[in-house]
Amino acid sequence: MSILPTDRAPVQPMLQAVLSVEPGADEVLFLPLGGTGEIGMNLNLYGHDGRWLIVDIGITFGGDDFPEHDVLMADPAFIVSRRQRLAGIVLTHAHEDHVGAVAYLWKRLKCPVYATPFTAAVARWKLARAGLDAVPVHEVPLGARFEVGPFGVEYVGMTHSIPEPNALLLTTPAGAVFHTGDWKLDERPVVGRSYDAERLRGLRSEPLLAMVCDSTNAVVPGSTGSEGSLFAPLLELVQAAGGRVVVTSFASNVARLVTLARVAEASGRRFGVIGQAMERMVAVARATGYWPADLPALVDARHLGYLPPVEVLAACTGSQGEPSAALTRMAADSHRDILLDPTDTVIFSSKLIPGNERPVAAVHSRLRALGVEVVTDADAHVHVSGHPAVEDLKRLYDWVQPPAVVPTHGTPRHLRANAEIALGCHVPRVAVIGNGDVCRLSAAGPEVLGRVPTGRLALAPSGQLAPVSAPVLAAMRAAVG
Repeated sequence: MSILPTDRAPVQPMLQAVLSVEPGADEVLFLPLGGTGEIGMNLNLYGHDGRWLIVDIGITFGGDDFPEHDVLMADPAFIVSRRQRLAGIVLTHAHEDHVGAVAYLWKRLKCPVYATPFTAAVARWKLARAGLDAVPVHEVPLGARFEVGPFGVEYVGMTHSIPEPNALLLTTPAGAVFHTGDWKLDERPVVGRSYDAERLRGLRSEPLLAMVCDSTNAVVPGSTGSEGSLFAPLLELVQAAGGRVVVTSFASNVARLVTLARVAEASGRRFGVIGQAMERMVAVARATGYWPADLPALVDARHLGYLPPVEVLAACTGSQGEPSAALTRMAADSHRDILLDPTDTVIFSSKLIPGNERPVAAVHSRLRALGVEVVTDADAHVHVSGHPAVEDLKRLYDWVQPPAVVPTHGTPRHLRANAEIALGCHVPRVAVIGNGDVCRLSAAGPEVLGRVPTGRLALAPSGQLAPVSAPVLAAMRAAVG
């Protein structure tokens, strides 16, 4: 870990184990337990004046490299031991790597949960499924300002690949922190509001101590495209297809599903979604006003197989080769509702998450063996990311002009790339840290005080959580560099 000043000469701080961490009234502590130095299972802690706040509480998946560990999450032992000083959990948005662990870990934390309406609906569903219907989930309006313990919290509207992505402005008497969450700058987001450019520019007048920033696409040149740019190329592909068209995407990307519904309408096809996760997201989108009322009615997945192939456009789960997902079963010719024919086309309207290369390649191979045409983002413009590329990061740094940046949400390579971008934008101080590093944020700049132990929990087939063994944990950490 290192502090990178503007002269780019890394200074190695003396790190020691921090056995007792008590945030003072004159500082803000940032302590990531998951999601910094890796992509997934975000769990961030902010401390001030003796209290702690959790920002996001997500999961990740073992993937093909660690198939025995299907669902993984950061071990919250540090904050569980300080539960009486935990003020609450604030969720930035409803992606699994930010909200997926709430039902698994809430019993250990037992604190209020705060979220905007779409995210709150997803969190409530997860909690109810785990038998936790009585958990206090406080639904907060978009753009709201509220208090959680000693923290003032403001939701700042961003754009991403799910409804209601939010950055957070966390304010204290010691200063403020801008936590970006997942974001991009999308001028045509298809669903929901655009980002709040005026508020983002206004952050330079806030008493900021630091900006904690998404690094996922910091190695990608240029700017991330708009969700609105996908309608035309997808329509062209669908109109050229001779049989049914199946599009796989992330279930949470409601805007992509809306675009596909529009494409189906424009091409004279009927549209339906296949897969429980996707069906659930459509239901949440309807309940929270994000599914346009003028779209034609969806065809039930059970009826899609009875329609003439040239009349079908379906969206389904399985873009990452998940073993039980709808597309994986279609590729194995074992899906209950859809059997694919050689005249059919499958479009992967998604990004390949690192670690999933082998299962996705296996699905591609099985589909081609069936004679199905496979289209990916390497073949056509069928996907745009939800994260900022290099020029987007530069643009936001120019707007906010933070006194310090702490890169997060990325592997070490992504964090270092984001740090270099920030330094190139004349950010005075940049702190590159990892999970377990206790980073003091003050007017003097970021300072790494030491480290606390971190680990991962895995969901066993029994439904219980168990710590990941030291050898496997070391292998997982080595896998992300």
